Amino acid sequence: MTARGVTALVLGVLLGGLGLWWRYPGLAALGIALTVTALAGLGSVLFAAPVTSSRTVRPRTVQRLGVCTGTLEITSVRKRFPVVLDGTDEVAGEPVPVDIPVLAAGERTLVEYRIPTDRRGVWRVGPLTLRRRGLAGLAESRTTVGEVVEVRVVPRVLPVRGLPSGARRGQIGADERVERGGTDLVGLREYVPGDDLRRLHWATSARTGTLMIREDADPARPHLAVLLDDRASGYPRERQFEDAVEAAASLLTSAIADAHPVRLLTVSGSLDIEAADGDSGFVLAALADVALVDDAGDASVPARDLDVVAVICGESADLSAMLLEAGRASYGVVLTVADEGAGLSAMGSVLVVRAADAEGLLRAWDSGVAR
Repeated sequence: MTARGVTALVLGVLLGGLGLWWRYPGLAALGIALTVTALAGLGSVLFAAPVTSSRTVRPRTVQRLGVCTGTLEITSVRKRFPVVLDGTDEVAGEPVPVDIPVLAAGERTLVEYRIPTDRRGVWRVGPLTLRRRGLAGLAESRTTVGEVVEVRVVPRVLPVRGLPSGARRGQIGADERVERGGTDLVGLREYVPGDDLRRLHWATSARTGTLMIREDADPARPHLAVLLDDRASGYPRERQFEDAVEAAASLLTSAIADAHPVRLLTVSGSLDIEAADGDSGFVLAALADVALVDDAGDASVPARDLDVVAVICGESADLSAMLLEAGRASYGVVLTVADEGAGLSAMGSVLVVRAADAEGLLRAWDSGVAR
């Protein structure tokens, strides 16, 4: 029973009892009428709602601010009289109303509603609750529909042109850039079953007695390493961190689409992943969970990935440390999310980009970095 129903029942019993005790027929009749009405409202919802229903949520992975839709399919099995329901789905613990039209007898309908996607992360959606109100709103029944599912909200991927060509380093540790075609020996590693035997480096294998495999790279396909500053001290406003994450996601996705090997690291060391197989979903999934941390970190880009390094930070970050890390690369860029001082500048061999949001950073990248 609802609060209204409980009030009507208590008041009805009280008035009916007093009317009978004091022998006031009118008061007793009023009390009995309230009591009967409250019980009738309860009786009207004692049985399950005369509907069949199912709920789906698609897609399960969506970019921030993208469209994620819940679909409720509901059918009235009543042969007479309409069915009146309302619904509420739960997204990350918050209620999302579902507007269900009045169902005529035997009617089937599909109800679509938006799942909020304004925050990154993995959010639990469900269960959806159908509520049927009884007579005069004195009682109600609730039925849950659909299982609890997870929706992963990943960063937005904004358009960006890509990487500068011909920015590969020579052999590991060398400072020169390789500007022409062919392949470049960037490292050696031990043979593992499944490696192409044509890539064996015979001289080193003979000298060491261990089979060694060449790691070659096309100078036109430099590595991209993105170092994301995830320390809370670097971002006076949380919105700036969201822009930094979206800039990182856009650069990495563009590079992967162009078949560049990529590496994503966070300054705190909480994240260090590589992707070279053309699938950006793994990178976006990792960025969906990244969050600001309080602990200081000192993660740096490995030597084999020092082709193009993009350091992304907030306006309160220690710029000298960011410049030092970017300066180790053949092509280093520091992208800073800052509300003031937008533009491009050079500090030594490092290009510094400042903009108020991710869109501004990527526009500056297109004009000053990509070619």
